[in-house]
Amino acid sequence: MKSSNITDEFRKKTFTNFELGGRPDVVGKAYHLAQKYMQMFPEIYQTRKNSLALLGRPGSGKTHLLIAVSNHLLLQGVGVVYFPWVEGFNELKANLDNLEERIILLQKAELLFIDDVFKGRKEPTDFQIEQLFAILNYRYLENLPIMISSEKTMSMICQIDEGIGSRINEMCRDYKATLTGGIELNYRLQ
Repeated sequence: MKSSNITDEFRKKTFTNFELGGRPDVVGKAYHLAQKYMQMFPEIYQTRKNSLALLGRPGSGKTHLLIAVSNHLLLQGVGVVYFPWVEGFNELKANLDNLEERIILLQKAELLFIDDVFKGRKEPTDFQIEQLFAILNYRYLENLPIMISSEKTMSMICQIDEGIGSRINEMCRDYKATLTGGIELNYRLQ
């Protein structure tokens, strides 16, 4: 648990305390997809389509669901590493002396969860794109699973970098949901 980088607050996130009541159908579909992924993980772990992406509206529960999967798998002995996009890249840039070592850890984690991919700036930096490609390409070539949350759709991710987007799409082909809709998806505003 400690090496996962999952905070004490996030360790409390489970499927049991995810509020489904009164939420739009698309949220329920993402909930069930995340549960299915968690249940199938031991069987799909070393296959090409072994990853999960929850994309779309902020506040729709993407991070909660992926943390719930992470927490469950950690308890099953799976080595999960949580990488929050903005904070993670700030840390990488703050200590470039350890960049290669940190990237290798992300490349080789048993399961890597990258939260809020391409969040922040209007356009990601060349540094972010280059490092993300290095991480994803290694994991793609080695059939190592990822979990991704992003406010971007797969099409938008491909517009930023088609190599990154196409790898994510192929890896998450069987476990991908895009939460589309309006502000009603954002539980924080209710």
